[in-house]
Amino acid sequence: RNGACVVTGNKALLAQDGPTLYEEADKAGVQLSYEAAVAGAIPILRPIRDSLAGDRITRVLGIVNGTTNFILDQMDSTGAQFADALAEAQRLGYAEADPTADVEGHDAAAKAAILASLSFHTRFALENVHCEGITSVSAADIAAAKDAGFVIKLLAIAEKLTDADGAEGVSVRVHPTLLPREHPLAAVRGAFNAVFVEAENAGELMFYGQGAGGTPTASAVLGDLVSAARRLVLGGPGRTETTTGHVPALPIDAATTSYYIGLDVADQPGVLARIAQLFAEHGVSIEIMRQTIHRDSESNVESAELRIVTHRASEAALAATVEAVKGLDVINSVTSVLRVEGV
Repeated sequence: RNGACVVTGNKALLAQDGPTLYEEADKAGVQLSYEAAVAGAIPILRPIRDSLAGDRITRVLGIVNGTTNFILDQMDSTGAQFADALAEAQRLGYAEADPTADVEGHDAAAKAAILASLSFHTRFALENVHCEGITSVSAADIAAAKDAGFVIKLLAIAEKLTDADGAEGVSVRVHPTLLPREHPLAAVRGAFNAVFVEAENAGELMFYGQGAGGTPTASAVLGDLVSAARRLVLGGPGRTETTTGHVPALPIDAATTSYYIGLDVADQPGVLARIAQLFAEHGVSIEIMRQTIHRDSESNVESAELRIVTHRASEAALAATVEAVKGLDVINSVTSVLRVEGV
């Protein structure tokens, strides 16, 4: 309001009050810059806003939280349980003493709101982001994913979709996701970040680098300061955000993807056939089904661990299928349900 350009790395502020801040910056004709708010030193916001201004982005997938990527990478490479991998992250300084914002996905959700707003020229807030963390991901899930050729990553996803009524909107979500090991994001190790952009004309682009830490963040902040100073010296107007309309945020139910389901089932004849039939009745096609037998050391009772990867299906169809599966008398428990991308 005083005519000063603003540079910030406060992702929580931008995710919660971004629409108001963008509006005030537009009114004042000043530059609001926040490259440091998403993925640290990785120059992702400027390319989306400037380099891809003449293109149409269709989807953005990002590993935007170094803490959770380090934890999942440790679990994948060493077989560690979540608690042990978290303790190692804290020992090395990658995780806070209270890691809730990271492991529950809140930090990534704030960044997802910013990425979605910029990519789709609409102002999304934190309340528009479906958010799930990684605390429920087990070492067994990691091992099963690896056996099937996948790796589990916490992804921030923003994509343009059409809902059941034919209305176009944007789905913004954060959740643990299985990726094929040949996908570029699957190779992002440790506490590094990466953002994978899909555009109609430019195709697939990936931006990779250090996503956290004082030096990378300072690099991004200084870049914004130099940009703002250059514009002031040249006498140009501040950079404003472009908005082409209010594209609605779609609920998670509008998303269509593949799924990974873990089941603990009774080891008896006909179980696989009953489960496969139930999936078919709900319109969910099975791509991979693998079974491992294990025996309880105390009761000496055998049960089977069933891992299923589906073809693409809607959230609604998958949810109905899982509820129906829970009702089978041969199901001991549904151990996990995770989404799959990149297949």
